[in-house]
Amino acid sequence: MKISLKYAAISITAFLLASCSQAQTPVEIAEISTDELLAPEATTLFLALDEIKWTDDRVAALITELGALESHGLIPSHYHVEALKTATGETRSKLAADAWLSAAAHMIYGKVDAISVEPDWTAIGREANLPDLLADVLLSGEVANSLRSLAPKTPQYSALQAELVRAMEIEEAPLDPLENKDLLRPGASGEAVKALQQRLLLKGLILEENLSGKYDSTTETAIKEVQGENGLDADGAAGAATIRALNRDHKAKIDALRVNLERLRWLPDDLGQRHLRINIAGFSVTANENGEVVRTHSVIVGKTYRKTPVFSDQVEYIIFNPWWETPPSLAVRDKLPAFRKDPAAVDRLGFEVLDRNNQLVDASTIDWNSVSATSFPYRLRQKPGDVNALGQVKIMFPNPHNVYLHDTPNRELFSKRQRAFSSGCIRTHLPLELSEWLLRDTQGWDTAKIDSAVKSKRETRATLAKPVPVHILYQTVVADEFGVRYLDDLYERDQRVLTALDLRPQ
Repeated sequence: MKISLKYAAISITAFLLASCSQAQTPVEIAEISTDELLAPEATTLFLALDEIKWTDDRVAALITELGALESHGLIPSHYHVEALKTATGETRSKLAADAWLSAAAHMIYGKVDAISVEPDWTAIGREANLPDLLADVLLSGEVANSLRSLAPKTPQYSALQAELVRAMEIEEAPLDPLENKDLLRPGASGEAVKALQQRLLLKGLILEENLSGKYDSTTETAIKEVQGENGLDADGAAGAATIRALNRDHKAKIDALRVNLERLRWLPDDLGQRHLRINIAGFSVTANENGEVVRTHSVIVGKTYRKTPVFSDQVEYIIFNPWWETPPSLAVRDKLPAFRKDPAAVDRLGFEVLDRNNQLVDASTIDWNSVSATSFPYRLRQKPGDVNALGQVKIMFPNPHNVYLHDTPNRELFSKRQRAFSSGCIRTHLPLELSEWLLRDTQGWDTAKIDSAVKSKRETRATLAKPVPVHILYQTVVADEFGVRYLDDLYERDQRVLTALDLRPQ
């Protein structure tokens, strides 16, 4: 017999999601009021169904299941584990149903509301009817593995979860964090350098005899080794990213795994049979098809003060030889100071200036030093060409952030390993090859047609026969052909997720 509670699924799910990251006082075993439950509406519904019973063996299996959630980065004590061990009767039934429903919601949708830490988040998460799921579990009596089975079924999640299990089996003493804020370069000396060398000694990268307090060649070589292992530019100088890598102790790795497993729980099961996945922290975009990565391209992302947003959308069309409609914010922040310094740059860089009536203005007649930044009166656009900011192609997925993938005339920046140089958009290495993959199923747009469009030097639009989903993500731990890799938390976003994960839900 299957008990259908689909009429309650939406309200229960909404309640559970809304309660992911708020604090709760400890549960009293003697009397459990509705206010003390994590999912009061769902629990009340289940207690009203005589067919559903929480027997001793089912409760024992549930306690085991809740304990196993630690291997997924969740905290078992958040789900009444201790109270369930001694509770009886109606109290135990309430606690058991409440614990299962809350934990199931966190395994399916994530414990943390994605929008609370990533305000631009638009990906539609996984779907499930929690009341039906719990009814099936209890009626079948198969409580064992009922929560763990709800985890995402993706290779990335499985790899990170297995890594977390391995990490939890290792005990290592925590490290005191290096806290120097200044960039340390070869030739520097002092206590900050001495602390840096102490950390390098602890990691087996230098010898005790090298603890000089002077940033010598031995220290520089060791720092380059750290940078190479952590995907950083091996310049031998200890900046913020290098210090973050040196501070990544065993606990920090466990925390990073927990955070990134949570981020993966926010995603839908189906990202698209063909889709693009951009990892800001990994400076890469992958073309994915039938569950496999078929292309990987390096990308340049937003600077730390002009961060690339995290969201999902669809690639709808591609423009070859694009004009660059300069966003008003960039016109004021970047171009106005440049034109004040060098008015000839307007023509040299191929810009056109339009007034508020969209009429062309002769740039040579403008005194840029008298133009107001607070009420900038012009619209700027840049012609197609070798110095165009978008290069030869832009890949469009219209969105309120005005963010898209595009080429760049500054291709030398792709030789860097840390590539946060843009104003928010995503500059892509080999964009014509990526465009060819996107247009593969669009009739008339083969390699020859793309080459012809580019050589024409005229702006040309190619609309995809079928939109391709694109997901801009922020994953600081990834699994790939090199194994599980820990990436720099470039935008320092991990701590917000970790803090929310550690809060007791209610």
